[in-house]
Amino acid sequence: MELVLIRHGEAHPAVAANDIKRPLTPRGHAQAEQTAQYIKEQIQPDIFVVSPLLRAQETLQHIQAYFPQVETLICDRIKPDDDPADAIEWLSQLPHERVVVVCHMNVIAGIAQQLTLDAYQGFHLAEARVYEQAVIANGLSTETSRFCPQI
Repeated sequence: MELVLIRHGEAHPAVAANDIKRPLTPRGHAQAEQTAQYIKEQIQPDIFVVSPLLRAQETLQHIQAYFPQVETLICDRIKPDDDPADAIEWLSQLPHERVVVVCHMNVIAGIAQQLTLDAYQGFHLAEARVYEQAVIANGLSTETSRFCPQI
């Protein structure tokens, strides 16, 4: 199976400490579009999984434009401060072969670290990493490619 982990694009700062509704900046939209073009060449997703936060959803919209028929699930376990182990447990229950996840630091880097057992590596804005594994579980994934927008 293939798992693609994507961090959201650049977002505006929080207003009145509201982190939930931070939209992408124009640069963030450009980053998301570059990543979307990369994804359309790499994988035919079975499902999209996205955080409930606006910046992740806006990033995903760029990818969805190339795959309008693919279902989207909103996951409340992939927000910035969520536990990567809980996210992995939730993702492991999905009955799909090609899963694209759009979420946030630090949870996304924690997921990647646990899946590969490699050292923790932060994700750049709108960075995508593709993993292969038989099942989603700690230590069973191998990173096969990555993309970082050049904006």
